[in-house]
Amino acid sequence: MATLRICDETLPGAGASEQPELSGLPDVITVEELIRWRVREEVARHNAHSTARFTGLVEPSAAERELNSPGRPESNRKRVDWEQQADTAVRGFERNAFFVMVDSQQVCNLSDEIDVLKATEATFIRLVPLVGG
Repeated sequence: MATLRICDETLPGAGASEQPELSGLPDVITVEELIRWRVREEVARHNAHSTARFTGLVEPSAAERELNSPGRPESNRKRVDWEQQADTAVRGFERNAFFVMVDSQQVCNLSDEIDVLKATEATFIRLVPLVGG
């Protein structure tokens, strides 16, 4: 199992913010699997610590933010659905809302394979915000 460092940029060259590493990845993974893996891990962290503001590739919808806003009783909170968030992210990739660079090489297709044993970093460059799930 391999590990990959994840970074986010909103504009190319504007500087990257480093996200938690993804570990336990298969040795070779497609771009779609990487996107889904990342979203699943972000949502799992958020759902485990739901008092924190969600910071991930896909922002929760306004309704989800309201349901999970600080101060709401835990029993009234709605867990973020990682599969809906991942579907939104995959659709975003398909319509060029963001693109992915692996060690400074752009990966263009969801089916492109990434050799995680050789790669060290994946940078997600968001061109427009992704909202909803």
